[in-house]
Amino acid sequence: MKAAAEDFTSFIPTGDTLVLAAVVSPAEQELLDDWLRQQRRERPEARVEVLVFPVHSADQPPALMARLVELLEVDPDRSVVPVRIFWVPAGLPTRSKIVSLISGRDTYRPPELLQRRILRKDPSRARVVAGEPAKVSELRQQWHDTTIAENPREFANFVIRRAILAIERVELRLLGPEYKSPRLVKPEMLASARFREGLEKIPDATVEKAGEMLDELSTGWSRFSVDLIPTLGRAIFSRGFDPNIDYDNTEIESLRNALEMHPAVLLFSHRSYLDGVIVPVAMQENRLPPVHTFAGINLSFGFMGPIFRHSGVIFLRRKLDDPLYKYVLRQYVGYIVEKRFNLNWSIEGTRSRTGKMLPPKLGLLSYVADAYLDGRSEDILLQPVSISFDQLHETAEYAEYARGGEKTPESARWLYNFVKAQGERNYGKIYVRFPEAVSMRQYLGEAGGPIATDPDAKRLAMQRMAIEVAWRIVRVTPVNATGLVSALLLTARGVALTEGQLHRTLQDTLDYLERKELPMTNSVLRLRTPEGVRAAVDALSGRHPVTRVDGGREPVWRIAPEDEHEAAFYRNSIIHAFLETSLIELALVHAARADSDWLDAFWAQIMRLRDLLKFEFYFADSATFRENIASEMSWVGDWEEKIAAGPDGIGAVLQTKRPLLGGAMLRPFFEAYEIVADVLRDAAPEISESELTKRALGLGRQHVAQARVRNAESVSALLFATARQVAADQDLLRRAPDLSERRVAFLTEMRGILADVHTVEAAARKQFYAREQASHRSKAAQRPT
Repeated sequence: MKAAAEDFTSFIPTGDTLVLAAVVSPAEQELLDDWLRQQRRERPEARVEVLVFPVHSADQPPALMARLVELLEVDPDRSVVPVRIFWVPAGLPTRSKIVSLISGRDTYRPPELLQRRILRKDPSRARVVAGEPAKVSELRQQWHDTTIAENPREFANFVIRRAILAIERVELRLLGPEYKSPRLVKPEMLASARFREGLEKIPDATVEKAGEMLDELSTGWSRFSVDLIPTLGRAIFSRGFDPNIDYDNTEIESLRNALEMHPAVLLFSHRSYLDGVIVPVAMQENRLPPVHTFAGINLSFGFMGPIFRHSGVIFLRRKLDDPLYKYVLRQYVGYIVEKRFNLNWSIEGTRSRTGKMLPPKLGLLSYVADAYLDGRSEDILLQPVSISFDQLHETAEYAEYARGGEKTPESARWLYNFVKAQGERNYGKIYVRFPEAVSMRQYLGEAGGPIATDPDAKRLAMQRMAIEVAWRIVRVTPVNATGLVSALLLTARGVALTEGQLHRTLQDTLDYLERKELPMTNSVLRLRTPEGVRAAVDALSGRHPVTRVDGGREPVWRIAPEDEHEAAFYRNSIIHAFLETSLIELALVHAARADSDWLDAFWAQIMRLRDLLKFEFYFADSATFRENIASEMSWVGDWEEKIAAGPDGIGAVLQTKRPLLGGAMLRPFFEAYEIVADVLRDAAPEISESELTKRALGLGRQHVAQARVRNAESVSALLFATARQVAADQDLLRRAPDLSERRVAFLTEMRGILADVHTVEAAARKQFYAREQASHRSKAAQRPT
């Protein structure tokens, strides 16, 4: 059965017809009777039988099913027409709707006691809608093609499910695409031939156990939750953020067109728990189909569990070690994709507590890839979603993690405190971007192709596909004023700056962003004026994370050592915009120290730095990366000749380069690597991750106290975790005859890079002081004699 093609005029075809009517109250029965009388008057030649069934009942009454079996045996050419009463949304008390939402009832269908009263006041509130007829023979063929059942009663159940789905599609067109949600997932899947065949291959698997797991996974957007959850989400973030999310309207229209063609997986960057409500808000207020979001089952607590489940949240177990659960989950994902519903989760798997993009997780993505390779969709779109914020209250929590603290478990009290924290102050704006989607077909080839049977090729293609999604997120994430101001004040290492010093120093960076045509927020554009700078630092004042010092001739702003971890989060959120130019500066200084072949030394060090930082940042492939570096250097005329000429030419290039950001952006990462390398110098070959982090935190605090480490933010359990990945990649965590020598060599290399960072910082300070002196001379010249 299909939804009516162009309109929703309810009709009965001529000839033998069976009307399957989903009616659940006396008022609805009266509406149905009136409609039937009208149909019979207009089509006297039609032979009509009616069977009423309760649409919301999980199991239909045996007597009803027996009668349906009889009615389906009458004539294979008999038409079956699904019919239902559609209630136009309006006016129910919110309290009643919330109770219905938690219980799982239809929150857009008024209570039976109120229905007659509603219709007396406004008869237009309800109407009979019908799906397009289908012949019994057509339905029987579909049943044979998709299930393994042979019992006539199972065929009757199949017809009921088809009728419900057909009516749901009609109502979807009446309500709009934002109300699209899967129905009857469990009975459809359990009856599927594909599902049963796979189930038979799993030891000790039963239909009952699989059904219990589907109950655990099952979700859907109730119609009221389509309205309620975005409203609640907006109410939560509007306590501290501008309620108007910043979108790119061109991207929204492109997304709308893409979703009409193929199902999509929305993969968002993850910096806050707010992301989980921002995506539904973005979809709802742009009249886009709702998304079904995967979340850890730890978030299914208290009364929030049922609300989340009826709001598109699919709760996953933390451990996927049960073969049956993995199979049910894979088939569930395949069903959702096949029915062209959209999925949603963080490509990073968890919140980034450092501010920069984490490596992509491939677990759930592999299930979607399996669905595509099995031919369940001709293509699946991976839609990158960039979510960024001017500020976040969670940065204090992240700073505590960096110092070695533990994560607070989720609970009702935790949720209350989280919501309460949103109203503590003004956090600025939220920015959502939808860059061009990535085609799964482009990376995996045709469904059923060679990748389907080659696990290594599949994994490689998926890695490339996921990295491309993350890369597109990075490229559209706008640079904001919070990140720029935090980066600048962090380079001052606790020294306070005036408004004028901040304004003058930021201009080179703004020139660079404009020359590169990188995305920027309006707050960045306002940094061109002293007033915009003052607004930016005032928004961060009160140790969020900037400290304002008053009482002198003019106010000054600084970042205290104890606030560096919070400031680093904001600085890290914009590093992607300055990464390549920062690497160039370090490579230039390194090349100047070479004895000869300075251009080769420059390129070798650029590629080495890229390799060392590959666990921290996303880079283009090697060839494209080299092209990007060459393009970045093109602002210097004859740059290759100048570098090839040796230290003097390199010095001239570095002297004219503005801004100099290598130290500001990259020192903390290499300091963290140097601390871990120092710990490894006398550590056991197979030192555990927890022991390595513990010793690195201790040694790092010592180095800060001795001023051997410039930034307190470098002493971070979060950075040490990545530093350990680098050490493992350099094969420094396995027993070997020359392990001690290679560990010492790695430590020496890190200290050499930090010496290069120091040189870049010295050049940047020289530029700063020259600019300040020029400003003083200009002001002096303007004073009256």
